[in-house]
Amino acid sequence: MRVPFFAASNGSWVRSTPACDGKSLYVGGMRDLLLCLDTAEGKEKWRVDFPRRYGTPLPSFGLVSSPLVVEEGLYIQAGGSFVKLDKESGKILWRALEDGGGMYGSAFSSPMLGTLCQRSQVLVQTRTLLAGVEPKTGQVLWKQAVKAFRGMNILNPTIFGDSIFTSSYGGGTILLRLDRQEEAFSVRTVWKTRSQGYMSTPVVLGGKAYLHRRDRRFSCVDMASGDELWVTREKFGKYWSLVSNGTFILALDQKGELLLIRARPDKFDLLDRRKISRAQTWAHLVVCGEEIFIREQRAIAAYRWREVTSKSGQ
Repeated sequence: MRVPFFAASNGSWVRSTPACDGKSLYVGGMRDLLLCLDTAEGKEKWRVDFPRRYGTPLPSFGLVSSPLVVEEGLYIQAGGSFVKLDKESGKILWRALEDGGGMYGSAFSSPMLGTLCQRSQVLVQTRTLLAGVEPKTGQVLWKQAVKAFRGMNILNPTIFGDSIFTSSYGGGTILLRLDRQEEAFSVRTVWKTRSQGYMSTPVVLGGKAYLHRRDRRFSCVDMASGDELWVTREKFGKYWSLVSNGTFILALDQKGELLLIRARPDKFDLLDRRKISRAQTWAHLVVCGEEIFIREQRAIAAYRWREVTSKSGQ
């Protein structure tokens, strides 16, 4: 299948990142397909074809949401809904938010497990709304509409205490506060700004969100007030995948450039940048100990990461 013409430059390939629990690898396919492979030999253990199972149409961009593995469960947005499967058998345990794709097709954002108001829940952002779902039963605990142009709620929402930070194409940047009275939840908007995120999930350090915006600039947002503390003049790539060790941020753009940034709320502090691939690098970078793994368009590259000191010890 091919993605729509306006996204063709990004490639007609799967956008879902595989998940692994050590024994099994869970891989999403373009045609809204999820399969499980044995990590030792690569043999297929099971597969679920969501359009065949539920009669749903093929999503325009293929399967985008990445699977989440927690204990016995596997969570994913597929088949125009949010589902939990048994990770060993592929049996679907429950299905929720069945209008999750709305009129635009299956969702982009990936589920994440967290605790809000002392209640464990899976946070799900569909193309039209944000919701908290009970992991065992699939009960929707709360939901809130999130505005976005043609449902482009792409990045993953970020938990901040009992609040949720998100930003969408055409909808702005918002912080939502979740409140609880016994078993009833309510949602209110703490602040909202006109600044728009796009595809890049931010990192949050010291109460500040470091966000790559739709206009390709990088910004620092105060989570308490919503104020943008700084915004770069320079425009970067269309997309950044971001990781942090609490002090520094590594950012990989889709053009194959890797940037090293010191996380500072007072200014943008770019320490280094280097071209590491001539191919497209849309996949999220992975840091494992001293190694960095980059998924290029037709290859996987591994780099050694280490601190270099001068002879003077500086």
